Amino acid sequence: QVRLVESGGGLVQAGESLTLSCAVFGSALGDNTVNWYRQLPTAGRELVARSFSGSRTLYVGPLKGRVVISRDNLRNRVQMRVDSLKPEDTAVYFCNALDVWGQGTQVTVSS
Repeated sequence: QVRLVESGGGLVQAGESLTLSCAVFGSALGDNTVNWYRQLPTAGRELVARSFSGSRTLYVGPLKGRVVISRDNLRNRVQMRVDSLKPEDTAVYFCNALDVWGQGTQVTVSS
């Protein structure tokens, strides 16, 4: 059974950075696509970054230009670094891969 576990969230001040991790259990990360989404307090989930095979990446939405996604097949995880965090980035961040969702990690940005 595939399981995804996110970590790295927390409370930070505006302007700071965070690195979120998505660890994959029960399957090799391999060339599988891994997505990072976020869910704001009063909205649905929105895609923010995607890691494809061959180290290809896609960034969309308000985090574009402030986010870098990287995959580590040796440790079977994908990480997403977000810089210059803003209060409006406060959300639960989820990873999604292999038709499975993690439980999410809360990021709260204070002004």
